[in-house]
Amino acid sequence: MTGQELIWRIAGGSGDGIDSTSQNFAKALMRSGLHVFTHRHYPSRIRGGHTYVEVRASQEDVRSRGDGYNFLLALGDSFARNPQEEAYYGNEELKPLSENLDDLREGGVIVYDEGLLDEDDIAATELEARAEENDWHVYPLDLRSIAREHGREVMRNTAGVAATAALLDMDLSYFEELIEQNMSGDIMEANLDVLDQAYEQVQEMEHEHDLRIPESEPHEEDQVLLSGSNAITYGALDEGCRFIAGYPMTPWTDVFTLMSQHLPKFGGISEQVEDEIAAAALALGASHTGVKAMSGSSGGGFALMSEPLGLAEMTETPIVLLEAMRAGPSTGMPTKPEQADLEHVLYTSQGDSARVVFAPGNIRECYDQTRQAFRIAYEYQIPSIVVYDQKLQGELRNVDESFFDRQPNADPGSVLTEEEIAEAAHHSSGKFQRFLHEPEDGSNVSPRSVPGQEGGRYLATGNEHNPSGHISEDPDNRIAQMNRRLDKLDDIRADLDENSSHQTYYGPEDADHGILIWGSHQDTAFEAVDRLNDAGHSVKALGVSDMMPYPVEEVSEWLESVDEALVVEMNASGQFRGLTQKEIGRFGPKLSSLLKYNGNPFEPAEIVEGFETSIDGEELAATNMKYVPAAGD
Repeated sequence: MTGQELIWRIAGGSGDGIDSTSQNFAKALMRSGLHVFTHRHYPSRIRGGHTYVEVRASQEDVRSRGDGYNFLLALGDSFARNPQEEAYYGNEELKPLSENLDDLREGGVIVYDEGLLDEDDIAATELEARAEENDWHVYPLDLRSIAREHGREVMRNTAGVAATAALLDMDLSYFEELIEQNMSGDIMEANLDVLDQAYEQVQEMEHEHDLRIPESEPHEEDQVLLSGSNAITYGALDEGCRFIAGYPMTPWTDVFTLMSQHLPKFGGISEQVEDEIAAAALALGASHTGVKAMSGSSGGGFALMSEPLGLAEMTETPIVLLEAMRAGPSTGMPTKPEQADLEHVLYTSQGDSARVVFAPGNIRECYDQTRQAFRIAYEYQIPSIVVYDQKLQGELRNVDESFFDRQPNADPGSVLTEEEIAEAAHHSSGKFQRFLHEPEDGSNVSPRSVPGQEGGRYLATGNEHNPSGHISEDPDNRIAQMNRRLDKLDDIRADLDENSSHQTYYGPEDADHGILIWGSHQDTAFEAVDRLNDAGHSVKALGVSDMMPYPVEEVSEWLESVDEALVVEMNASGQFRGLTQKEIGRFGPKLSSLLKYNGNPFEPAEIVEGFETSIDGEELAATNMKYVPAAGD
């Protein structure tokens, strides 16, 4: 989509209200009848440091961030460490303007706060010459003075929104409504005064640009503005999760915070503990008692969960874990998206792993697949992991409110009643045969009891054990228990294939070329597919969400149908391509890679460029991506 659209970027310092202001701006556009999508870029600092949020809006459905943007509101960084060009990190005060100019489209609009940004610093950016070269329309405004006149400097972001509205001929009523909903008393009145004064001041100026708000019509259904974190939270709650334990770590903290806010309304409990080992172990203990439970973290924190994850696999205790990826290794870039934890999530633990891993590709899939993760975990007594990234965690997108009108599910899964326990197999000592080699129903799931049930007593240990849970190193017992645990994955694959596909197909079925993706840039790739087909190429895409057990038949059938496929992912080592070749190696000669790992997610045009490079056999011109040809090319 590159037609009539607004991509508004608000830039400032962390602490300048950039995030909350952009959310309100997106809500106003959504309420006016537009579809919206946000992209957030922020540093690993509490205060200060260049941050921006893009809000992309169109009358058509908006599925991803766009290519560049066309309106910049540069507030400057009021928390800059050192507003000097010769400082180690440069002139941080100026960066919300200077570091955003390269991405501004021709004919774009710039509003900057001349109350904060010095004229000499502005001159150093060569803004005047660049504006003339690119037909930019620049409007310096003293937003700081307008805000101070009514009390608080932070209200200069309200003044900036008003200036935006005036320059784009937007109706102020949506912003007034949001201020009245979110504020009260003197603060509300001051913000309304700032909004009116800035709007009137800009209206009196001459406007020479052509950029306007896209035309809109009322939405057919009520809309909600949500992130992937919201959707994961709602999916967990609707599937009956009533316990969460965790320790804060960006970007997983969003779900932990949301769950902690909502769980008390449902009679649930949240616990912040001393570290991630304790968090996963505590959630595992809650699940052992019969409660649907979850925990999670990001890369380094999830590494600490490796030991309790192995314990869940050995004791066959159901649990749902979240892994919110960010750029690594180690601390890496804590606030930047990357997809480099896939192998970590698939294989961390002790010995042979028996777990399920889902990687949702958008907000709707976050909700659906979180619910599926709980269903699978508690029916098959296995850990389920939902892996996502900072991009999907924080981006906002409008969704039909009715999408979430689903029945809740409090089913505890394969837990026996006391009547059923009385009829089940027991050892001569009276212990319940919790870990039968061959369960009576012919499945690989040996039904469980929970503490307190009459006749349900058994031992739970991280050591290999016999059917009653006693430690056993008998070779025959080891083979039987290991085979049964691993064979669950075949049962789960059959279950998923029978019930519903988590793989998302896009584009013409008979296309000659394919784009294979996983995770958060799925819809970005779909927009690239539209552009490529409009340009005369023959392309389709497949977004894969089932990482373990891998959907071998589905992906094989799709790869059979194309001449070659470009695997697009945000890491340096092609981990998803490696997984695909591990599972279905015969397609290796068909697979090439487009990789990006600079801390910024893909734009649609980048995937278009990467695809055209793959079919032309030329060198990739862009320096922020890496193209890896198919084996043997």
